[in-house]
Amino acid sequence: MTSARPRVVLVTGLSGAGKASVLRALEDLGYDAVDNPPLDLLEEMVLRTPRRCAIGVDVRARGFDATAVNDALQRLRANPLRRVELVYAWADEATLLRRYTESRRRHPLAPRGRVSDGIAEESMVTEPLREVADLIIDTSDLPLAALRQLIERHFDGDGDPDEPRMAVSLISFSYARGLPREADVVFDARFLRNPHYVPTLRFQTGRDSAVGAYIEGDADFPEFFDRLMGLTELLLPRFVQEGKKYATIAIGCTGGRHRSVYTVEKMAAALASRMSSGAPGSGWRLHVTHRELAREGATPANPAERSGAERSAQPDRPTADRRGAPGGGWDEERDYRGRGDGGTPAPVQAQEA
Repeated sequence: MTSARPRVVLVTGLSGAGKASVLRALEDLGYDAVDNPPLDLLEEMVLRTPRRCAIGVDVRARGFDATAVNDALQRLRANPLRRVELVYAWADEATLLRRYTESRRRHPLAPRGRVSDGIAEESMVTEPLREVADLIIDTSDLPLAALRQLIERHFDGDGDPDEPRMAVSLISFSYARGLPREADVVFDARFLRNPHYVPTLRFQTGRDSAVGAYIEGDADFPEFFDRLMGLTELLLPRFVQEGKKYATIAIGCTGGRHRSVYTVEKMAAALASRMSSGAPGSGWRLHVTHRELAREGATPANPAERSGAERSAQPDRPTADRRGAPGGGWDEERDYRGRGDGGTPAPVQAQEA
């Protein structure tokens, strides 16, 4: 069914960061997709299209000017008949250099020079668009399947003005493997007592009741959780009021398997209860991601069901950081109604075709 406010998604970012993959994912969702139209036709194209559409805009366009694109974006956002959002895709320099080496393509801003110079110039040229983007996607360690899931999660809707205005993502993570780059707010749960050092709990996760009971037994946990929820319930309605469309709250511990997982699960349950009660300012969609559990392939919590190699692992102890580790693990995600694949991520990185 066609919405009275067709959704328009502009896709921009760094060359090699996956803009084409984002456009293809949107096209698969039923969007009319156009890559790099003439900039002077951008507004007319959006206003003449009765369906939802996705438009790629980047430095390959002749006469590209981020300021002009931003001005057009603001005019389109002011149109009450369209719902316009900007997605900015990027990746770290090491990842982009590797992708260009593998594809043997020339950088559009450095056709005869060094790719690193083109990346630096493009980052500077597109920075004004990054600053006003509704969604910034770091594809450095994001498998292609996970990128598609992320796009489906955010844009598989018809733009109905009655649907929740903001998507809230809760992420558990390990500090040893780096902060999630997409996080807006980060909380540290490492001060709580650690179930890893209890042999009967070591190979379980924060989803297991015994681990939850152990963490709840920490004398400081009740006050920590109350203050965590108090601050979150203050911030989220204000985010909604300011028109923020995506908010990511990350909670970390040493290994990302026990304390952070339990806190995220308990927080998600509390927020879901608030949403179901129709509390003022609770107009959001809720998603849960356990980054480190995803990297383990959602293995069983019961030690008897794990292999010998898994039983010998020490999951909640600091490990050496791996290149590209921060920000990964999107495959073990779901909305709070329980959807999720729990599978092992495919070794395919999101990038330009």
